[in-house]
Amino acid sequence: MAKGKKKLEVVHLVCGETGDHNYTLRKKTGGEKLKVKKYSPRLRKHTVHNEKKK
Repeated sequence: MAKGKKKLEVVHLVCGETGDHNYTLRKKTGGEKLKVKKYSPRLRKHTVHNEKKK
């Protein structure tokens, strides 16, 4: 039997300091929200980015 496809959802990563939507990615449904250090072009440094659904 073939395995079923895993559902993916589109998620935006929002800068914690400026509130800009700098990155988008696809991840599996469920699980914890992401908190990742990514580059913020406006501030020109790495900041914490939080997951936010569209």
